[in-house]
Amino acid sequence: MRTGFRISSLVPGGLVFDSVSDSTDSIILTVRSETAAGNCPLCGVPSRRVHSRYLRCVADLPCAGREVRFRMITRRFVCEDPHCRRRIFAERFRDDVVPIRARRTVRLERIVHHLGLALGGRPAAGFAKRLMLPVSNDTLLRVVRRRTVMPSEPLFVVGIDDWAFRRNHRYGTIVCDLERRRIVALLPDRETATVQAWLSQHPGIKIVSRDRGGGYGEAATRALPDAVQVADRWHLMENASAAFLDVVRRSMREIRTAIGATTINPALLTSAERLRYQGYLRRHDAHGAIAALVSNKVPLKEIVRRTGHSRNFVRHISRGGGTDVFRTRLSTLDSHLPFLMRNGRAVAATAQNSGAD
Repeated sequence: MRTGFRISSLVPGGLVFDSVSDSTDSIILTVRSETAAGNCPLCGVPSRRVHSRYLRCVADLPCAGREVRFRMITRRFVCEDPHCRRRIFAERFRDDVVPIRARRTVRLERIVHHLGLALGGRPAAGFAKRLMLPVSNDTLLRVVRRRTVMPSEPLFVVGIDDWAFRRNHRYGTIVCDLERRRIVALLPDRETATVQAWLSQHPGIKIVSRDRGGGYGEAATRALPDAVQVADRWHLMENASAAFLDVVRRSMREIRTAIGATTINPALLTSAERLRYQGYLRRHDAHGAIAALVSNKVPLKEIVRRTGHSRNFVRHISRGGGTDVFRTRLSTLDSHLPFLMRNGRAVAATAQNSGAD
């Protein structure tokens, strides 16, 4: 079954097809505008008086695995308004076909824009090359920036945090509209003066969500003294989990004693916990050997010579330490904590009784 396909169907509306020429990798269509006159961009007066013509090359959507390019015959008109300062002007094509000074048609520009939004710079450039749309990563980013519509709604609730241009080398500040869930600004650094200057330009902000650092808090206090400052959820959860894990690590010996957990299943451990457990097994063997020598009244110097461990490690084992899987740094106050707790309870009870009297 034959289908009626015409090359002119590849041409968008507003253009007239003249001729076609092709090569091994591209199809070149010669087109022109369907209008007979052009409007002066300065005074708006239509003109039919053609001064000259030139060729304008514009890329379009690919076809059958080959690039398509328009060789557009562009006319120069003479402005017929005697009072207009512009004597000669080039004709403008429709904005929904080819914008002014554009090197791509609007329909191709939309594809490039969506690729940039979906994949970014280099990944989108590689994928576009496979689609026969040869654009560079810088071009993709420029298209995305050019077509970005800046938010016009007033800001009331914003979140401020730092982000890395290059991790451990250069950091900036990101500002998000928490009500609409979108980024509104990327500041070049994390300096207090930079953040303060940006916040001063938005006096309508009522709530500032930030991290626990003092730099952003100081900037918000100076620029928006009446705004409410809150810690964001991520930093609250991060700080709470870090504090919880720290308390658990320091109290593992008491926790295992309370729950009666005396055995450990290595299959249930994570990679980091498995490394700690293997270290515990090595320390356990060393503890048994050193404890046996200590029980036989062998001097510490002789134990160090026999086992090859350091004097501090042998002394630590001889004093009853080094048997825990989760090693914690011992404080000089640990041995006195029971005494302090007993005296603290006694002082509290005495104060309560004297208050009652």
